[in-house]
Amino acid sequence: MNLSESLHSAILSISGNKLRSFLTMLGIIIGVAAVVAMVSLGEGVTEEIVGQIGSLGSNQITILPGRSRGVPGAPVARRGGGDILEWDHYLDLEQVSFPAIKNVIAENTVSAVATYGRESVITRVVGTTPAYPEVRNFQVEVGHFFTQRDLEQAERVAVLGKTIAQDLFLSPQAALGKKIRIGGITATVVGVMEEKSTGFQDLGEQILIPITTMQKRLTGSEYLQTITVQTQKEEELDLVAKFLEVFFTNRLGDPDKFSIFNQQDVLDTINQVTGTMTLFLAAITGISLLVGGIGIMNIMLVSVTERTREIGLRKAIGARPFDILLQFVIESSLLSALGGLIGIVLGIIGSQLVARLSPYQTIISPEAAIIAFSISVGVGLFFGIYPARRASQLDPITALRYE
Repeated sequence: MNLSESLHSAILSISGNKLRSFLTMLGIIIGVAAVVAMVSLGEGVTEEIVGQIGSLGSNQITILPGRSRGVPGAPVARRGGGDILEWDHYLDLEQVSFPAIKNVIAENTVSAVATYGRESVITRVVGTTPAYPEVRNFQVEVGHFFTQRDLEQAERVAVLGKTIAQDLFLSPQAALGKKIRIGGITATVVGVMEEKSTGFQDLGEQILIPITTMQKRLTGSEYLQTITVQTQKEEELDLVAKFLEVFFTNRLGDPDKFSIFNQQDVLDTINQVTGTMTLFLAAITGISLLVGGIGIMNIMLVSVTERTREIGLRKAIGARPFDILLQFVIESSLLSALGGLIGIVLGIIGSQLVARLSPYQTIISPEAAIIAFSISVGVGLFFGIYPARRASQLDPITALRYE
């Protein structure tokens, strides 16, 4: 019996018991579909998180006071009262002539009540510098951002987030030129930012003012919470990070008094964490492939028992043990391959349904589909060998006598 005859015999056997064949493939179908859907969801969530971080600006390096313990982005653990960033540090860095540095901004954030007439909201007030829109990739929609002169003179001007503008004035256009109360100061609205959200935070729920205004008129502190440096190119992140390490070590006297976070390092960490979670979920769902393989072995053993006389007859007319082995291995592999193909189709459909019915996007991974299909075929081959070998070793005379 050649390969084509064995394949034809396997197809006839599978099509002759359609319901049993489908139930046998069910474990493989569920396993492959689950793996494809989980990997698609995992890659979609990773892409969304990375995109949200990237939407806040590119090629950024953030300097924080104190030495951080843990992963990038974790809260800063301060080691002492000397672990501070000051306004002079920002001014010195801004005046440095280093070709790879494109922009430098400083930021402080406090909570305050913003009031206009009878309307009031509790909001975040961000003190920053004029390069903020470019560094954060967050532009003004109405009016203009505050200027370098506003910063130097500590002018009482404010740029509202769009959500705040709508809460206080019903429309962004109506906010321009109005005076609002922010904490203990009165400021004139000169602009309203575009609508923007990171998925975790509505950037419209904040008010931007010159950081000097915050320091001199609102908080009375010249300390900075963060300094952010934007590089000219992504390839220059490591170079600028090394420069900043030397720069702040010279000014603070101790590298443990500050932390430097490279944006690409944060993205790499996120990719690693989400990738591990995706692999873990795929491994959990992939257990059903093992269950499906056991089901295939069970049915193939039943099939060998049911076809004992057929096996004896084939051997009696000259079929070799290898021919019998090949016939049953092909049948089990064909079952798992069909189950894998159906599972891939269902996995793609399932991932698309998840994308439509939930806020999460999904990205179909061809690699995941190919790997899941290959594993399903491998499972059918592995679990089909024992029943096939058992069939090939049957004694023809005993098989012919089997009732």
